Amino acid sequence: MRKERDRLSVEWVKLELLRTAYATRGGLLSRRDPRVVIGWYGIFAVVPWLTHNITVLAGLFAVCAVFVVLSRVGPLVLGLFVIGFVLESVYVLIAAWMFGGDLGTVLALVELTLKLATVSLASMAAFVSLDPEKLSDALLSLHAPAMVSFGVSYGYRMLPILMEEFHTVIDGHRLRAAPLPSKGLLGWRVVARTATTVVAAFYPLMLNTAKRTRTTVEALETRGFTFAAEHTDGRRIRLAHLRATWEDGLLIAVSLLLVAAAFAAGHSYPLYGAVQ
Repeated sequence: MRKERDRLSVEWVKLELLRTAYATRGGLLSRRDPRVVIGWYGIFAVVPWLTHNITVLAGLFAVCAVFVVLSRVGPLVLGLFVIGFVLESVYVLIAAWMFGGDLGTVLALVELTLKLATVSLASMAAFVSLDPEKLSDALLSLHAPAMVSFGVSYGYRMLPILMEEFHTVIDGHRLRAAPLPSKGLLGWRVVARTATTVVAAFYPLMLNTAKRTRTTVEALETRGFTFAAEHTDGRRIRLAHLRATWEDGLLIAVSLLLVAAAFAAGHSYPLYGAVQ
């Protein structure tokens, strides 16, 4: 049973995306007020761009990596990040070698890679901890336009529909297609068949999803979604559950202390550039 659950398949990918989108794994940030989580993300999305010091960036990267672990990010999202990070690192070395760069060129590219990786880790930790309702309510509470809040909530609700439709279309293509005569060298025919099926599934996926869009919007409006976001009493009732506690303040305080510690370490042991 365990082996069946862990097997890589379209169904597994679909379930992993839904678990990520709906924050079903729990974790440290999922228990915090969503407005505080957005504020926490803002810190680690902005601070990396304020320095060129690689020691500081490495410290921020390590802090975000710890928060990713505490936020229980799923293996699919984490695996895609690791693959992208490794490929980016290899690309940096190849680009520096091909264009005659020296150690300074490599360090400059490493700096950019660390900045992007830190922001990516912070994004994973924050947004896998926010389900559609929390994120939509937090944006509404922060006085974002009602249509932005509606769009975020609607986009999340469309995700399971898109995944289900994609699975249905893929199954339809597989049932209609003739079996492969052989897998070919290293299974290249299977890879080519899969890639062709995914591309061919794009148009019916968009067409069938568009047919369901009206039903989804009407269901949301029947529940008074737009009215609750624009009317004063509706907003008050809808956002009444948001409560920032001392634990939320402690999270921000600890995060700022860790950022300050990273800058202090960078000032004492700078690898490249100057603390700004």
